[in-house]
Amino acid sequence: MATDIAFALGMLSLIGKKVPISLKIFLTALAIADDLGAVLIIAIFYTETIHVYELLVAGCFLLVLIIANKMGVRRTVFYAVVGLLGVWLLFLQSGVHATIAGVLIALIIPVRAKVNETAFIDKLSELLNRFKNEKPNDISLLTNSQAQLVSEIEKASNDATTPLQKLEHALHPITAYFILPVFALSNAGIHIEGSLLKLMVHPISLGIILGLVLGKAVGITLLSRLAVSFNMADLPEGVNWRHIYGAAFLAGIGFTMSIFISGLAFVDEEYIQIAKAGIFCASFLAAIIGMTILGTKSK
Repeated sequence: MATDIAFALGMLSLIGKKVPISLKIFLTALAIADDLGAVLIIAIFYTETIHVYELLVAGCFLLVLIIANKMGVRRTVFYAVVGLLGVWLLFLQSGVHATIAGVLIALIIPVRAKVNETAFIDKLSELLNRFKNEKPNDISLLTNSQAQLVSEIEKASNDATTPLQKLEHALHPITAYFILPVFALSNAGIHIEGSLLKLMVHPISLGIILGLVLGKAVGITLLSRLAVSFNMADLPEGVNWRHIYGAAFLAGIGFTMSIFISGLAFVDEEYIQIAKAGIFCASFLAAIIGMTILGTKSK
């Protein structure tokens, strides 16, 4: 069900300036909500056995993180270690899918900086002026005063960054260059035996294609229309309904989470391969339709 953010935004980038930046923001927010929905579905429908003791202990560690947040603890390492060893591993042992633990931990890590932007700029300006006024050492090593000022600049920069951003920044290279490629390679392979057309007309493939291509488009468009009609929301600046229709179809591009859920949903390897074929076909159709709508000039 979840939109593949990278592919959907990649399609928008190919269209260029025809697409307002606000539509990219809309599609990104939509895809994030999709991912959270997929995580909830995994938790509700694909949890076979729940071990209550492990879940309760994991809840205790979550409570520790919440209390630490309220007390002002800002050490990113603390949240990473307690979150991984105390929450994530116990969720894994409890039978509830560990992706739920990731969402819960992310909600608890502090998202406010210790100092605001104005205070950071003032402090940084003061420290830089003091550093400029220090007498040069004329060698590669800093003087004691210069080294102290550099440490204060580093501390000020650290206080101006939220713990959540620090953890995200630290995990990004691991996620982008290792976890996602391994995930893609291990899940995306399709071994086709027999007729491809036969795979496409299989009930599993048809259900996936209808869900991703038509279901996503109709659902997103209808709910967007209702939200605007009842004054619950406004269209983003520079975005018209043609943009929404195109983005709604692009949201049907689903690889990562869709393939992942297909592996949870089916035990039979043949059904898993049929599901993957349906996902790729649906994603291709959704991309073509969405690009065609967005690439067409409005009258």
